[in-house]
Amino acid sequence: MEITIYHNPRCSKSRQTLALLEENGVNPTIVEYLKTPPTHQQLDSILRGLELEPQQLMRKGEAEYKELGLDNQDLSRDQLIDAMIKSPKLIERPIVVVGDQVVIGRPPENVLTILN
Repeated sequence: MEITIYHNPRCSKSRQTLALLEENGVNPTIVEYLKTPPTHQQLDSILRGLELEPQQLMRKGEAEYKELGLDNQDLSRDQLIDAMIKSPKLIERPIVVVGDQVVIGRPPENVLTILN
C-alpha cells in the first residue's frame, strides 16, 4: 500500500514523523507540499479523510491567515481550499496518507495508528 507524507523538511514535527515512519520500515512517498502543493481534489480528499473542514486544517498563526481574511465564515469550502493551495504554508503539517486513512503527525506518534 502506498504511503504519502506531506512534508516540510524545515518543520521539526514533520522531520520526526518521517523518521518514525522510516524506523517502522515505511519508505513513504515524500511530497514537499511547499514546493508542490496538493491539488484541489487531493486536499479535499485529505480533509474528508481527516473529517475536518478547511479552517480546522489551517495554521491560524501564519500572517496569510489574517491577511487573506480566512477567518471569514462566509467563505466557501472551495474558496478556503483554494487559499490553502495558493499559500501552502497555511496547511497544518505533516499529513500522512495510507490508502483512504489520513492522519496529522502532531504528535508524530499519531501516524502509528494507521500503519497496521
